[in-house]
Amino acid sequence: MATTLLTHHREKQLILLLAGMQFCHIVDFMILMPLGPQLMRLLHISPADFGRLVSAYTLAAGAAGFATAFVIDHFDRRRMLLAIFGGFLLATLACGLARDYDSLLLARLLAGAFGGILGANVMAYLGDCIPEERRGAATGRVMAAFSLAAVAGVPLGLFLAVHFNWRAPFFFVGGTGVLLGIAALRLLPSVPARAAGPLELRGTLQAVFGVGNHWRAFGLIAALMLAGFSVIPFISPYMVGNVGLTEAQLPFIYLAGGLATLFTAPLIGRLADRHGKARTVQAVCALSLLPLFLITHLPPVALPLVLMVSTLFMVLVSGRLIPAMALVTSASSPALRGRFLSMNAALQQLAASAAAFLPTLVLAQGAGGRLLHYELVGYGAMGMTLLALWLAGKVEVRS
Repeated sequence: MATTLLTHHREKQLILLLAGMQFCHIVDFMILMPLGPQLMRLLHISPADFGRLVSAYTLAAGAAGFATAFVIDHFDRRRMLLAIFGGFLLATLACGLARDYDSLLLARLLAGAFGGILGANVMAYLGDCIPEERRGAATGRVMAAFSLAAVAGVPLGLFLAVHFNWRAPFFFVGGTGVLLGIAALRLLPSVPARAAGPLELRGTLQAVFGVGNHWRAFGLIAALMLAGFSVIPFISPYMVGNVGLTEAQLPFIYLAGGLATLFTAPLIGRLADRHGKARTVQAVCALSLLPLFLITHLPPVALPLVLMVSTLFMVLVSGRLIPAMALVTSASSPALRGRFLSMNAALQQLAASAAAFLPTLVLAQGAGGRLLHYELVGYGAMGMTLLALWLAGKVEVRS
């Protein structure tokens, strides 16, 4: 049962605000990926250097999530979220002010540290304020921020990057976040601290990692991260170097996929509430195997066919995270929810960091900017998807 009961109107306001915060975080994370061709050209970096830029964000997010797991339940959720969101905005602005590759890498580390734990705090808010029977639909609405980021944030960011420079998207995210921060000061409800007494390192580790159900939930999210984020960061370089798209055509991929997922994300959330979160994860995982194969094997084809494949990929690969996160949010008792979700966010980001880095061990750049061995990455992603499908049936709902 939710610990903080809200009126229907306040509940809708909270979901909208949390979705807005997620929107800023997701645009900040996603915008770097389609900027890959431009950054590699302007900063004179290799695909491996670009992979490190992506993995730095998630690596820092994982470390920060692990550290905050010990303190998150000792503070009011409102104060914690406002502080984290403020730090995230400052780090994002630092990305736009970066002078070279090294300073951009440092700024991405800071942005990842704040951005990663931002997502955990958003999900903890949902868990504490939204009853379990409506949590799938609420998660779908908040995670529709992924869709909005794809349909509006990323195309607009790419437009700004093409017509100004690669720094402009980060200033856009920072400005949008300032407006949301002002709204958060007025709208975020107070959720009292769940834990009392001194901080206990050993006690927290035992409480979180001493439950088998937690391990199964961790494994599910890690497998989905490895399956998705090994493929996603290299879609833009592959589309330009192998499929033949221009950099100016890349926004159409995110626009089409975002428009589709804007409608399918809430639908998948409602299906999870109606048919069961685990069963929905399994169904969407099974369906996602096809676009994972297609997008990593795509030859030079016309833009309409590219959009069909990429849209199917975005709908299903992002869609499986909706019931998965709703399932994971319900996998722990309310007293442990903040610590469990922070630790889950840490492991999630570490898995995403590994997913962005591991392909660089096999990928290479061929003549004319072609990305070589991308199909091997696809096979690995399909294997992780099958693992996630199996694990979803092992996670139990506890709250």
